[in-house]
Amino acid sequence: MIRAVFMRPVALRCVPFALCLLLFAALPAAAMDIERVVSPGGIEAWLVQEDEVPVIVMNVAWRGGTATDEAGKAGVANMVSGLLDEGAGDLSSEQFQRRLDETAARISFSADSDYFNGTLKTLADRKEEAFGLFALAISSPRFDVEAVERIRAQIGSIVARNRESPDWIASDAWYKAALGNHPYALESDGTPETIAKITRDDLLGYTKKTLARDNLKIAVVGPISANELGSLLDRTFGSLPAEASLPDIPDATVAPEGQVIVTVRNFPQSVVLFGTQGLARDDPDFIPAFVMNHILGGGSFSSRLMEEVREKRGLAYSVGTYLNPMKQAAMLMGQVGTKNERVGETLAIVRDEMKRMRDKGVTEEELNDAKTYLTGSYPLRFTSNASIAGQLLGIQLEDLGIDYIDRRNGLIEAVTREDIERVAQRLLRPENLLVSVVGKPNLSPKAEGLPPTDDMAPKPSTHPAEGPQ
Repeated sequence: MIRAVFMRPVALRCVPFALCLLLFAALPAAAMDIERVVSPGGIEAWLVQEDEVPVIVMNVAWRGGTATDEAGKAGVANMVSGLLDEGAGDLSSEQFQRRLDETAARISFSADSDYFNGTLKTLADRKEEAFGLFALAISSPRFDVEAVERIRAQIGSIVARNRESPDWIASDAWYKAALGNHPYALESDGTPETIAKITRDDLLGYTKKTLARDNLKIAVVGPISANELGSLLDRTFGSLPAEASLPDIPDATVAPEGQVIVTVRNFPQSVVLFGTQGLARDDPDFIPAFVMNHILGGGSFSSRLMEEVREKRGLAYSVGTYLNPMKQAAMLMGQVGTKNERVGETLAIVRDEMKRMRDKGVTEEELNDAKTYLTGSYPLRFTSNASIAGQLLGIQLEDLGIDYIDRRNGLIEAVTREDIERVAQRLLRPENLLVSVVGKPNLSPKAEGLPPTDDMAPKPSTHPAEGPQ
C-alpha cells in the first residue's frame, strides 16, 4: 500500500540499543505502507512507519560518489566518508563520539562510485538528539588536523593491504582494461600519492559541491509518524545547499575486444574476474537478464556454472556471475578462484556455458525454478528496519517507482523463454570476454570437448608489477 503524505506524535518505550539490533521487524513486503513524505521545506523521503521495534533507521544517498574525484586527488570522497563523524560544529572528534554514545545512536558514511551514503540508527525516544548530530556532521564538519591525519594513515594502511589482495588486484586490472581512463577505473580509495595530496580545502570542497538537497534521496523506517519526520527532515537537511555542483561523468562501455590479462603472483591458486558489456537498470531487458543470470551463474548451487565447475569437476569452491548496472556503465561480470593449473580448463567451461545458453536457451523447468526462487526469496530482503530502509533507498536511486515492491514479482513471473533467448543473444559474448587473472595460471584448456579459443593467450598486464614475481 502506498500513499503520499504532505505534512501527529507517538509514545515510545525504550529498550537497550544492542537488543534492538537483534529484533526483526518481520514485516511482509506486500503489507508495507510506504509513504512519500514531503517536509514543509520541500525535502522528500520515503517512510515505512513500523512500530514493532523502537529503532529508527534512516538511509540517505547523494549522487556524486568517488567517480567525481579528480584524477590527481583520487580518494577525496572516501576520506570525507571517514571524517564526517570525527568532529562537527563546536564538538571535537572525542566530544562528538561521546555524544553519540550518550545518545545510543550510530552514524556511518561511505562512498561508492556513484553515491555518497549515510546511515543513522537511533532509539525512537532519542531521535531528536540523534538527528541533530547527523545534521551537524553533514552541514558543519570540522576536518581537524589530528582527525584528518589519523584517517589519512588508516586509509593508507588499507590501500597498502589492498595492493596485496588478489581480489583487489584482479578488479583493478579488469576495470582499467575495460574502461580505460574513465572515472570508474580510478582507485576509489586513492593511491599513496593522491592520498598524501588531499587537503582540508579538498575535503570541504567535496562536501559543499556534493551534499546538497537536489541530489539527495532519503529512506526512513521505524516508529515515527509522517508529521514528525517532516519536521526532522527540514532540521536535518534544510541548511544544505539547494543545488549540487557535480562534474559530468561520461557514459562508458566495456572494451569490446576479448583478452586475458595476467598479473603474476606467487599464490597457490588464481583469482579470475571476467566480464563483458551489460544492461542499464532502466533497459527493458534488465529483468529478463536478471532471470537469465540467475540460471547461468547467479543462483548459487542451482546455477549452471556451479553445477559444471564445482559439482561435476570440483574445480572451485564457488563460481558466480552478476549484473553490475552502474549509472554510466553496465557490466555482466563473474568471478572464480581455482588452482593455477586448472585456470584454463575452468575458463573454457565458463565460456562453453555462456555459449550453450546463448545458442540453446533455457529449459521450462530451469525458468520455473528460477522464478520460484526469485519471487519466493524476495520477502527475505525486508526482514528488519535496516534492510527495509536499504531496499527503499535502492528503489529510489534506480528510479523504479514507489510501487516497485508491489510490481516486482509480477515482472519476474512475466519473463518467458523467448525473453531469455533474446537477452542471451544480446549479452553473452564468450569470445569477447575480458578476463583478469591474478596468480600463476596455466591457461591451456584441458577439458575434453573444450578446444582452446583464440584469445586464451595472456596479454601484458595493465596493473603495475608489485611484490614478488
